[in-house]
Amino acid sequence: MSIPNLLKTLKTVKGNRQSNPSSKPLAEIISTILAPAPFDSTESCFISQLNPHVFTSILSNPNLRSSECFHFFDFCLKNQPLMSFTPDLQAHLTVICRLLKARMFSDAASLLKTVSIDGNLRYSFAIIASTVESCCQERKVKVKFFNFMLALYSENGFFDSVSETFSYMKNNGIMIDEQSCTVHLLSLKGSNQMHLALDFFYRMLKSRLEVSVYSLTVVVDILCWNGEIKRGRELVEETLGKGIKPNIVTFNVMVSACAKRWNFEELDLILILMEKEEVGFDANTYKLLIDGFTSSGRTEAAKNFVMKMHDEGLKADPHLYNLIIRSYCKAGAIQSACLVFDEMSERNIAPNSDTYWALIDGLCKVGDMGLAVEYVNGMQSKGIAIFNALVDGFCERGMVDEAIELQIMMEKDGYEVKLSVCEKIVLELCKLNRTKEATMVLNILAKRGADLRRLIPTTLELI
Repeated sequence: MSIPNLLKTLKTVKGNRQSNPSSKPLAEIISTILAPAPFDSTESCFISQLNPHVFTSILSNPNLRSSECFHFFDFCLKNQPLMSFTPDLQAHLTVICRLLKARMFSDAASLLKTVSIDGNLRYSFAIIASTVESCCQERKVKVKFFNFMLALYSENGFFDSVSETFSYMKNNGIMIDEQSCTVHLLSLKGSNQMHLALDFFYRMLKSRLEVSVYSLTVVVDILCWNGEIKRGRELVEETLGKGIKPNIVTFNVMVSACAKRWNFEELDLILILMEKEEVGFDANTYKLLIDGFTSSGRTEAAKNFVMKMHDEGLKADPHLYNLIIRSYCKAGAIQSACLVFDEMSERNIAPNSDTYWALIDGLCKVGDMGLAVEYVNGMQSKGIAIFNALVDGFCERGMVDEAIELQIMMEKDGYEVKLSVCEKIVLELCKLNRTKEATMVLNILAKRGADLRRLIPTTLELI
């Protein structure tokens, strides 16, 4: 169709205000406007001759695909200075509802944000709600729209508008999607709005929504994060009567909070509740418990949990054994730590560098350098090198000859001694008035590019 004919068609559509324009001319108008050819004066004329009636007719025409409708609308917005009017809220909402129906959610969200969130075109929820009632007649689309509004307000921190939307949907019998509510709870969690989250959760319960255990877990997590572990447990007990059964994730949230805070009194009540609800431990539960008990010095209890893991067929990784070994060493119970190390071998659990580090460091601190050397040799045979801890241990015990010997062995094997450890060797040599040997170590440091006057000024003065 030629440009003059299209203009004539457009005028015909504009003149026929009481009937729907034919689908073919409208399609041709849109395809011409959206053609990839450069924008010219004729197309400018098309835009300038549009009036609100024709514009609305195009946007609401069911024979046009939603994608075409959206691109046409977007094109008009970008060229709005050429139009004789500004697209109103109804035009925006008409396109948004079409996009939601076509499941073009990303485009719908972007457009909805311009009228509900962004500053320039922002309308209040009350105005949006009353307008959408007049331009969206399909019940399913309306449900999608308001749930979309709720989630969009929440994601952008408009929490008061979320409450207003929720009340409107409830009062007007519009089905509230529990997933939209969960999105809101997660937003409140991200903003650390504990009281708002708890209030909203109770509103969900009172609205007789089918509240999921996931929503419950989010609220329990917020409470526990803020130290309200008891309140979280009480909420779990309360919602049990409403048919919401906590799962292992819910319990692990509470177990983690107790373990980190060493709140073992509340932990006992949570474990009793787990047993009552027949929710068994998973590997993560044991890890949380072992971490909490070892960090608080309750090493025997932590070790018992490792035994239970094996009894239940769960594999305890080296990290859990490392926690127990480190806890024993910290308490000076080196023999117990060594027994745990031996148990790892019996269960075919390979010790890693952290295992050796914890054990050797513990042995050095109690002065058992002979046994420490044995573990170093075993470590070396496995290709693991943590000599620095041992060198440091020798220096702390005044065993400078052993420290130098180990340092030389490290250098031969291609391992580099830490500068801080070398400094200790030099200091010990200076204390013994062995300045010649101290100078040799300093020369080694100099070759490695160390700033000796910055590194050990007191040592240089002694030499």
